[in-house]
Amino acid sequence: MLRFLSVRNLAVIDALEVEFEPGLNVLSGETGAGKSVLVLAIDLLMGGRASADLVRTGEDVAAIQAIFERADGREVIVRREISSQGRSRAFIDDALATSAALRELGSSLVDLHGQHEHQALLDPAEHLDVLDAFAAHQVMVDAVGARYEEWHTAASALDRSTLGDQEKKARIDIASFHLQEIDRLAPHAGEDTALAAERLVLANADKLSRLSSEAYAALYDGEHAALPQLAAVWRRVGDLAELDPRFAPYLEQRDDLKVRLEDLSYALRSYATDIDTSPERLQTVEDRLAALDRLKKKHGPTLADVIERRRTLEEEIGSLEVSGERAAALAARVQQAASSFLAEAAQLTNARKIAARALARALETTLAELAMPKCRIEVRLSDRSAEATAWSSRGVDGVEFYLSPNPGEDLRPLARIASGGELSRIMLAIRTLGTREEPGRTLIFDEVDAGIGGAAADAVGARLQQLGRRYQVLCITHLPQIAARASTHFQIAKHSRQGRTQTAVARLDDQGREAEIARMIAGAEISPQVLASARELLQRRRAGEVKSKGERAKGESETGARAKAKGRTRGA
Repeated sequence: MLRFLSVRNLAVIDALEVEFEPGLNVLSGETGAGKSVLVLAIDLLMGGRASADLVRTGEDVAAIQAIFERADGREVIVRREISSQGRSRAFIDDALATSAALRELGSSLVDLHGQHEHQALLDPAEHLDVLDAFAAHQVMVDAVGARYEEWHTAASALDRSTLGDQEKKARIDIASFHLQEIDRLAPHAGEDTALAAERLVLANADKLSRLSSEAYAALYDGEHAALPQLAAVWRRVGDLAELDPRFAPYLEQRDDLKVRLEDLSYALRSYATDIDTSPERLQTVEDRLAALDRLKKKHGPTLADVIERRRTLEEEIGSLEVSGERAAALAARVQQAASSFLAEAAQLTNARKIAARALARALETTLAELAMPKCRIEVRLSDRSAEATAWSSRGVDGVEFYLSPNPGEDLRPLARIASGGELSRIMLAIRTLGTREEPGRTLIFDEVDAGIGGAAADAVGARLQQLGRRYQVLCITHLPQIAARASTHFQIAKHSRQGRTQTAVARLDDQGREAEIARMIAGAEISPQVLASARELLQRRRAGEVKSKGERAKGESETGARAKAKGRTRGA
């Protein structure tokens, strides 16, 4: 869910901040005020294409930042900056991110419907997901996926075993060469780390020998060695303990300390004696480490990767050298796995055919309420069971929506003929049919009211309000019937200051909503009668608004709710 949006120096917007709420959030305002720029800002945060001409004239950098709240309550902060030279930087939780990372994150948080790029219905590959979600096919899809993986694994093994003799020999030669290269060094796990530690010791052998000898002399063998002098210390501590019992515990530790210090002295003496100071051993270690580094660069990057690479090379050679009998067994396994996959996929196909007809009828009924009364929809399946290259973990079906928006027109692929407004309404219909359940997701509708009015506009508003009970919905609209159903209403306005156009956004209280809806009804000339109509329209929608928002907090009066909303209004 989009909690907060900040925009700086983007197109006509100089600086604004908006705090969005759950439910249906409506953005209204005069044409050109900058409503769609807010949608563009969100599109950029979701990985949309950036360009220098998006930066406000005279500014160096445009910056957009948003706070999203995930379904589990965790927040994620997304920021994007665009320079006037066209360079772009993105951040997710203050860490640099690529456009691909933005798109991946955005796909899990936001659906943007309208004139922008994130329109899932334009990609026929998404139509299969819509159909399966509508029919709740996930259990069957999972079963098909499991059979597909079994077939794919067996087919890959068979492919390796049935290469032509010449190609098989070439691949065996290459794999054998790499295997021999690794075996010549025969590395073992952790060897490079151990050798690096040994190299450090050998490179400092003289210093280590001197330090250990000096420490041994100071502790045990020198003129003023510590251990012999400790005997006198303990005698004096014993005398103290006879006069003051507080020193008795130290005497109890005497033997333990003596044993530890003696162990240390023996270790120092043997270390100084045994340390290898020969340059030959250091050169041997250096040469071995250099050879291991070359091996890691070629087969690594780590020594563990090299050892794993050796294992896979052995497996590859084994599969390439497979006997004819083994190849026949693999072929039988592939055939059996393919049969199991196709049988499972056929059941899914039959279920999809039934669901496709139901989805088409449900969409036609819903779209009739959304000012597309003569629209015809077909959800067409294409059978690709004969093409193994087209098989996937989703089965063997291609699915595509076909649309005839007007009587007498042929059905054509939806992605090729639907307008932005039609796409928005179709997606609105799909969403309200409950084809997906994604708590915390934000749905953004731009152009959803294009070309409609009257009862159709009211129906679109009702659908958006219904969606607001399951998702956060942001809708740009010019229609009072839709705006009146909002749980939160923002007005976007532009004005001139010192010769520059600036855009501001304000959260409207009840009085402000009446005035804005009156403007949407009648334009600039607002009479008392128009204000009364706006008030009546809001009152008729009040029950639906409360349901959309959830019940108002206990003990909170309507006046208090208005005061809270007014206090959170923000502008440029």
